[in-house]
Amino acid sequence: MRKSIRQAIGTTVQDMLESGLESSFTKKELRALGVKIPEIAITSAQIREIRKRTELSQTVFAKLLNVSPSSVRQWEQGKRIPKGSAIVLLELLGRSPHLLDYRIRP
Repeated sequence: MRKSIRQAIGTTVQDMLESGLESSFTKKELRALGVKIPEIAITSAQIREIRKRTELSQTVFAKLLNVSPSSVRQWEQGKRIPKGSAIVLLELLGRSPHLLDYRIRP
């Protein structure tokens, strides 16, 4: 594929993603098109607020995220930052605090 065509497609896909449209592209395909996937930035205060909005203790919140209670405590204290799937789940819970309620409430 010519570079100019790849750039045009990449720009279009980037605009689609930024406007909230879903895509079935893989991360590798997006990188090949030059699409930038934004890093998720979250502060300790935001993590604490997300947990409080879910109305869960640190222990139950940790089980929900499949991490140790110590990790949640350290995130909230700013000693560590979440990585991988945990940060994605935190971002989703920030948008919709009761998204994972089905896992803990009948």
